[in-house]
Amino acid sequence: MTLTLAEYVNLGFELSPADRAEAARLLQSADDEGNNRLGPGWLDEIRSRIADIKSGKVELMDADESFRLMSAELASRRR
Repeated sequence: MTLTLAEYVNLGFELSPADRAEAARLLQSADDEGNNRLGPGWLDEIRSRIADIKSGKVELMDADESFRLMSAELASRRR
């Protein structure tokens, strides 16, 4: 059974405010990118990564630190 747009919108109103905002952002992003849609599993992957960040399971670092570490790793492999 295919849902109508009105049914999708009504289901969207049942989401939490944060999930509703994320859904709107993803839809807008898809529109901005020429209707390119995320492949299967990507939304779950994104949510999993966000959960890992929020829970503290992973720690973010700024780009400069990341590049410094990568450069050091590559330099050590050349020796």
